[in-house]
Amino acid sequence: MSTAALTIRGLENRVGEEIAVSPWLEITQERIDQFAKAIDDYQWIHVDRERAKHSPYGTTIAHGFLTLSLVSHLSEITFSFSDRKMGVNYGLNRVRFTAPVASGSKVRARFTLAKYEKIEGGVQVIWNVVMEREGGDKPVMVAETIARHFF
Repeated sequence: MSTAALTIRGLENRVGEEIAVSPWLEITQERIDQFAKAIDDYQWIHVDRERAKHSPYGTTIAHGFLTLSLVSHLSEITFSFSDRKMGVNYGLNRVRFTAPVASGSKVRARFTLAKYEKIEGGVQVIWNVVMEREGGDKPVMVAETIARHFF
């Protein structure tokens, strides 16, 4: 799937609109294990396959912060901005992990533009990001992310 080509300036009048939906991304046990290693979080529900079989989920689940960290990747493979020199992650206003992501699940992100504000040299945008699990009945994560884009 190719990324949607957008312009930062073209977003100004699209506040409140869903701008893009990412492709599905599989959350493999290998990805979970690599994340556990990267952050030194080996909590059993994430990495102990045998013990996790007896959990309420029946399998291991992804770290909430793994799910959150995928927002950047999913946005980059979903849309690009032809009129910017640089974009940076500026932070978060809120994050909630609303459902587990079982190993082997597929997730995708829905990006809705919540705010567009001009700043020196560019713009600051706030995205409402809803991460869904394929076949799930509710989101696995909701977040309000802040990005700055410079011209």
